[in-house]
Amino acid sequence: MRLSGKVAIITGAASGMGESMAYLFAQEGAKVVLTDIQIEKLNIIVSKIKSQGQEAIGIMHDVSDRNTWFEQVVPTAMEHFGSIDILINNAGISVPKPFEEQTEDLWQKTYNININSIMLGMQAVLPHMKEKGGSIVNISSISALTGMAGPGSYTASKGATSAITRAAAVDFGKYQIRVNAINPGYIMTPMSEPHLTNPQYKEYIKSIVPLKGPGDAMDIAHAALFLASDDAKYISGVNLPVDGGTTVQ
Repeated sequence: MRLSGKVAIITGAASGMGESMAYLFAQEGAKVVLTDIQIEKLNIIVSKIKSQGQEAIGIMHDVSDRNTWFEQVVPTAMEHFGSIDILINNAGISVPKPFEEQTEDLWQKTYNININSIMLGMQAVLPHMKEKGGSIVNISSISALTGMAGPGSYTASKGATSAITRAAAVDFGKYQIRVNAINPGYIMTPMSEPHLTNPQYKEYIKSIVPLKGPGDAMDIAHAALFLASDDAKYISGVNLPVDGGTTVQ
């Protein structure tokens, strides 16, 4: 198992890509600390993982709140499992709205959840990763690599995610902490499904994705597994598109 003995914190783990990561990481031997604001859904996932003989705990978590990171999430991980080896900053939001209609409140909310949370998460785990190293994986987007119409605040926050990943990779390298990002393309999740299953949008996706369709959440989970594992022990500071080839055009 590729994560045997490792302890992984995964945010936004109650659905979509985070849920897939939770199951895959646990199957690969990790003890998983799962966080989300959707605590009922999260508790079901934790129960499923435990029923398979794997170790998991769930925490209700507003990722934009500093106190929850420092006083609950990280202390709970340390109390239950004694170390933190992996952090997956997955939680995020997107509110499609024409650029000229986006408000400062929407901008601030998007930034709080999509990028401030990453800063807080990395700060919170850093003292516990310094001694023996670790792996941090931030979930960005292909919108950080290309221009995309629609949610400008989301695109800006994901650009910041990719940038802070590179900066942290340089800063944390001396501690043998690797920091990488994944840039998902069109991925079928509960949040995106209404758009991706629309017949007109499906044809559009086929026209712009070389592999002729969307990916699924497990595609992102496997990429995260690779970057989190020792298979990627000499990889740091990358932004890895998982997008069916969309961004090479």
